[in-house]
Amino acid sequence: MERTKSIPLQPPTYGNLITVLSIDGGGIRGLIPGTILAFLESELQKLDGEDARLADYFDVIAGTSTGGLVTAMLTAPDENNRPLFAANDIKEFYLNECPKIFPQNTCPLFPHVTKIIKALTGPKYNGKYLHSLVRQKLGDKKLHQTLTNVVIPTFDIRNLQPTIFSSFEVNHKPCFDALLSDICIGTSAAPTYLPAHYFETKDGEGNVKEFNLIDGGVAANNPTLLAIGEVTKAIIKGSSDFFPIKPMDYGRFLVISLGTGSPKDEVKYNAHDAAKWGMLNWLTSGGSTPIINVFSYSSADMVDLNLSVVFQALHSEKNYLRIQDDKLQGDVASVDVATEKNLDSLVKVGEGLLKQPVSRVNLETGKFEACNHETNEEALTRFAKLLSEEKWLRLARSPQGHTPKPN
Repeated sequence: MERTKSIPLQPPTYGNLITVLSIDGGGIRGLIPGTILAFLESELQKLDGEDARLADYFDVIAGTSTGGLVTAMLTAPDENNRPLFAANDIKEFYLNECPKIFPQNTCPLFPHVTKIIKALTGPKYNGKYLHSLVRQKLGDKKLHQTLTNVVIPTFDIRNLQPTIFSSFEVNHKPCFDALLSDICIGTSAAPTYLPAHYFETKDGEGNVKEFNLIDGGVAANNPTLLAIGEVTKAIIKGSSDFFPIKPMDYGRFLVISLGTGSPKDEVKYNAHDAAKWGMLNWLTSGGSTPIINVFSYSSADMVDLNLSVVFQALHSEKNYLRIQDDKLQGDVASVDVATEKNLDSLVKVGEGLLKQPVSRVNLETGKFEACNHETNEEALTRFAKLLSEEKWLRLARSPQGHTPKPN
């Protein structure tokens, strides 16, 4: 049966808030935010009907690596111009597809030797199944077609600089209007795990733009600040969508930032051992890839530290919700151990996070600490109400204001 046509989100100029959703990178650990997003969308459906989708409520959705894939899934249009995936579909997608994207070792006699040889001779996975799957699901959809603004970071190894695919820029930079499938493959190309991705685009005048991309996590594994920055640039440029909001009016941002977990409480490495490491040890040690962990965790934590300071300084802590588990241990901390047992464990991590108290990063230790008696589940329910109220407030103030809210 054809789904009901939903009312698009009106621009922030008609409302009180700018709404942002951000999803970190982390390979198979995308199951953690996927589980949380399913809960948030279910709360919105309780308020606004079963056709409610996350893209109907956020001015911008940002994602890096696995978070970029989730972003595309939530915002790419289907034949009815509705999101290709509901949030509830993400979990099944990961459970079904991750074992094929990250096939586990088939040489159990010498697994460590096999891992070392792969690390020295090429990426751990060839990426063929991932590339085929993403192209099949996203088809010929391009960046400009997403149902709300998206921001997906990548890193161009030819230019040695971040390349940001942003809906806010695509009108001014038509060469960045790439296929969503190419963007997703690029932002997911984690060094040592998946091959770098090359593709070209052409603008209306036939000018060719080359992209040589690897995982956006090397630059911005937590893309929250990037998303806020893209909105701020649009305001500075005088976008009518944001008039008369001021560029530094951060108190008007309503932000949900979802991590994919980290193993901070598990002592992974130490200076005594690392002092003796050569290239090989930095590529594989303790069942993971230290050099990648260092880049991804540090960039994600720096963003959260900065945003925590900003929102606390503005006395707007309740407008910023960061959900992250920094106590992962063993296989659940990996990005690619895609066994049925481990994937199920990641779902349980996400479900457990919902019951945990809202936590804020301690600016001294960098660890997450409970900051009030509200659980993440309760906070998301509160945010769902704010998102729904904001959507209908904008609609009432817009030229389409006669449209009634569903019962």
